[in-house]
Amino acid sequence: MAVKQMQYVVIGASAAGMAAAEAIRKLDSQGSIIVLSEEQDMPYFRPMVPFIINGKKKFPEMMLIGQGPYQGANIGVRLDSRVKAVNTAEQKVSIKSGEELLYDKLLVATGSLPNIPSDIKGVEAEGVFVLRTIADARAIARRAETARHAVMLGGGLLNLKAAFALLERGLDVTLIVKSPNVLSRLMEPDDTVLIREALNKAGMKLMTGSNVTQILSDSTGVIGVLLESGREIACQMVCIGKGIRANVEFLDKSGILVDQGVVVDKFTRSNIQNVFAAGDVAVTFDPITGERIVTGLWTNAAEMGNCAGRNMAGQPSIYSGTFGILNATQVADEPFVSMGIVHTKGTDYETHIRATPKTYRKLVFTPDGTRLVGALFIGDISKAGLYRYIIRERMPVKDIKSDIVNHRLHYGYFLR
Repeated sequence: MAVKQMQYVVIGASAAGMAAAEAIRKLDSQGSIIVLSEEQDMPYFRPMVPFIINGKKKFPEMMLIGQGPYQGANIGVRLDSRVKAVNTAEQKVSIKSGEELLYDKLLVATGSLPNIPSDIKGVEAEGVFVLRTIADARAIARRAETARHAVMLGGGLLNLKAAFALLERGLDVTLIVKSPNVLSRLMEPDDTVLIREALNKAGMKLMTGSNVTQILSDSTGVIGVLLESGREIACQMVCIGKGIRANVEFLDKSGILVDQGVVVDKFTRSNIQNVFAAGDVAVTFDPITGERIVTGLWTNAAEMGNCAGRNMAGQPSIYSGTFGILNATQVADEPFVSMGIVHTKGTDYETHIRATPKTYRKLVFTPDGTRLVGALFIGDISKAGLYRYIIRERMPVKDIKSDIVNHRLHYGYFLR
């Protein structure tokens, strides 16, 4: 008797979706895998989209399929295929074209959408952008050809990278942040001295504690922004980077449990049989605090997608969760790593800080000092992987605490 060919449908063609598709194909050589993308472009490395703005990369250099682990063999990717609804009772998805696809196993990996604050007037004007997709980056690059001054709203990481891409194109750039500092989710105000110095050195104008209430425009598009204080700043383009929200609207009548994102268990399963979720649309957990969280980091999404793909193909795999805060990148030539618990003001966490003119290190231990729960390195990020391992594995640190604090850790500790 012939074995039934499994029908796998993956909604979303970024890190989680493509990692899942690759994992399924390794375990099931015969099943049908269809990846649905609402974008017009083949899957690509999303963290690289700022390079489209400054012209340092071309799209073919950013494509996923054919590079690294993403071979794409016998994986069908359908572009311009936005999913309108999921019928979990009949196990089918409806695409905007009217087509319906049946599935045996379904993965929701639709990522997130930019949050546009409702209290800012004029966001519909020509020259107002968000940066999430390659299409967004192309539109920003086109506007930058004629713009002289860009205003960036929000001090998150992607908005900072867009700001630097525009600086590299020769535009004046002003970053306006409502909170007291940039990167407020990744570090506290007192931790940002080196980052602020790097931004100033790069030529960026930084305004903290300020808020834009209206984007001003005429027939040419954006001509300025109006601050809460009443001050106007002339500019020709505005980029909004004020957080994200899970892309889940199409699941409204599916019965799939959504609470800030698709709620999944340790096997990446939703509450509905044969439906999984991964990436920044999924609600997972923080191994340090145990809290339910959503993260938007590419590496986490790929890891979770890989786990989901193995589970969909019948190989039980547990996702061990991810830190609520975990990021390693570079801003204005200043590398930094932020992971675990790094916001300690007003808490009982044991904190050790060492600062030099070029480096900053903050280590956070539990109140009783027995475990490392967070770390922030700026300038010198060497050995960050060792610290991540200690945090993630919840290692008792009694015997090595002095070496942790004095940055004398080495791989030998983990070979004993």
